[in-house]
Amino acid sequence: MSRAGSWVQQQGGPEGFAAFIPAPLPPDPPVAFTPELLRIHEEAVHAVGQLEGVSGTMDPDRLLYMYVRKEAVLSSQIEGTQSTLSDLLEYENDAVPGTPLDDVQEVSRYVAALYHGLGRIQRGELPLSLRLIRELHGVLMQEGRGSAQAPGDFRRTQNWIGGSRPGNARFVPPPPHEMMTALGNLERFLHDEYGRTAPIVKAGLAHAQFETIHPFLDGNGRIGRLLISLILGVEGLLTRPFFYFSLYLRENRAEYYDALQRVRTHGDWEGWLHFYLVGVDAVARQAAGTTLALRALFEEDQQRVAQLGRAAGSALRVYDLLRQRIVLSAPRAAAELGFTWPTVNAALQRLERAGIAREVTGRSRDRLYVYARQLELLNAGTRGGAPVAEGNL
Repeated sequence: MSRAGSWVQQQGGPEGFAAFIPAPLPPDPPVAFTPELLRIHEEAVHAVGQLEGVSGTMDPDRLLYMYVRKEAVLSSQIEGTQSTLSDLLEYENDAVPGTPLDDVQEVSRYVAALYHGLGRIQRGELPLSLRLIRELHGVLMQEGRGSAQAPGDFRRTQNWIGGSRPGNARFVPPPPHEMMTALGNLERFLHDEYGRTAPIVKAGLAHAQFETIHPFLDGNGRIGRLLISLILGVEGLLTRPFFYFSLYLRENRAEYYDALQRVRTHGDWEGWLHFYLVGVDAVARQAAGTTLALRALFEEDQQRVAQLGRAAGSALRVYDLLRQRIVLSAPRAAAELGFTWPTVNAALQRLERAGIAREVTGRSRDRLYVYARQLELLNAGTRGGAPVAEGNL
């Protein structure tokens, strides 16, 4: 037994196996906030506050459009997809993506799941609860490779991480009859029934506990990462989830898995929180920096478009839509703005000559334009990266 739970021998297979039964949250004894851990926590809170402040200087819905898609790409890349931010944006513009369709659909479902959760919470329809978590999973796994893995339903069979069976697995989550007890405790913890927990700490503890419970047959990693953004929003730290924590996890995947495993084997909640809070601080600072760079870019380019003379009116409307969508086709622009195709084509060509838009297909028909410098800022950290070797963490 460890402070975080106990390993219980189970029957099954020729050799049996030990499954991990997590102890309830909050940890007992409570997390020991050493001066170092307190300092890291304060820095993380400050960085998230700065991100919230900087984000308030721009249209929050446009920022949300960009950052939700970046997080979706990064979170899916952890699971092994090869889809990029450009692929996702092209897919959303009805263009042919450069990677397998399943990959892009998988990323697109993550976007849909996060928006579904935000909508249900903001409209006051559901709190952050087991019911909402099941709904998120149903949206996430609605189509593509995970659609046969009981979308929206908690598992009724044993799963495991690593290895070919529970008996040789790296980690075995609780069996279904123990899982529901652990999930019930997690929900009560989210609702503060055991007392208040500092919001960023709460998100970190809940994420680790969810990953340990592993309540779905597939998609646990993506739902667990999505929970961090939702909790920070519910707790009032971010009015919108302008946060792509998956970047930190993808860049530090070995340390991430080790920190989670040390919670299970040694009850090392302090070590996990140290790793997690350093990541929150780093990601929030980077997101704030990106937001400031985007604001400067938009101000500069809007002034350039305004100087196009009599054509500036239509060009500004098309530029505004390009800024929202990042990747844009003439038919999509014409439909959304109510312009004729010749008007849109002329505006896009003017934006291209001004060095703002870039045509990426090389075709004379069905052309696609990209806001290249905006995409470059958002693409930081989203290229490359192998999937986590231990599977769906």
